[in-house]
Amino acid sequence: MTKPPQKRGFAARPTNPDDWIKAANQPPPVSSSDVGFTARLTIDVTPSLRGRIKIAAFQRGVTVADMLRELLAREFPQPPGDLS
Repeated sequence: MTKPPQKRGFAARPTNPDDWIKAANQPPPVSSSDVGFTARLTIDVTPSLRGRIKIAAFQRGVTVADMLRELLAREFPQPPGDLS
């Protein structure tokens, strides 16, 4: 008789405990104005533009969210004297 094939789970667990942690060694820099509350912003873009954005973020070694936050902060700076 032959043994039935060994069943594997949906995702195999890593053998090295360090492989379980996928976070970067250092937390991303957070400016004092970004601490605390965040709000979600949803926009509609073409699949082609979405792909270009994702490729640009990958090439820069950042997440899409971080790259777009930086772009929006640069394009829409806080007005002088604004305390929020």
